[in-house]
Amino acid sequence: MNDTQPAGDGGMAGYYARRALSYERIYHKPERQADLRVLESLLPQRLAHRQVLEIACGTGWWTAVGAPACASWLATDLNPETMAVARAKPYPAGRVRFETLDAYALDALGERRFDAAFAGFWWSHVPLQKLGAWLRELHRRLEPGARVLFLDNRYVDGSSTPVSRRDDAGNTYQQRPLDDGTVHEVLKNFPDREQALAAVGPGVAQLEWTELQHYWLLDYRLP
Repeated sequence: MNDTQPAGDGGMAGYYARRALSYERIYHKPERQADLRVLESLLPQRLAHRQVLEIACGTGWWTAVGAPACASWLATDLNPETMAVARAKPYPAGRVRFETLDAYALDALGERRFDAAFAGFWWSHVPLQKLGAWLRELHRRLEPGARVLFLDNRYVDGSSTPVSRRDDAGNTYQQRPLDDGTVHEVLKNFPDREQALAAVGPGVAQLEWTELQHYWLLDYRLP
């Protein structure tokens, strides 16, 4: 069966729901292990003692990495399938909470504010034409001086899924097969440093871009 389905924007939730039980295979690629150890050491250091809002926590791989050093951690995602995997992981007692939240509907957080935000592998799935507005909305949910970290993929020939097309807005897409035989078109952008900094805008402080072979990490503070 080769049932190709769109997973950009509207179909992304369905794609990740179907991939929930196999998602973490991506972290077992041998060529990525050195980079992952670096990121696993950086994340808890940079979010230590913070009240963290995590966007699109997925299966909780990075929740489990970052949470031990934080003051509190609210892990959010739209999919019950991926969050079920995330909830089953071990976390520091009383420190991590989970909540169903559409990343494009942050108003559901109400008046709650956080002094840190983290998103792993979410930036690359936000359409370029929506990214700036989405970042501004996220920033409105954070306290002055909040620390913001984004972690995502770099494109590496032979390790990354090939890009299958580019749309008129400059977004790139991949064709991703799943174990059930379906193939899904997934929006996946690979920004460089200049593109990421332009999206964040000039009003942030202490901005740091860490570029590894397979991943990048963007770290900054709000004024």
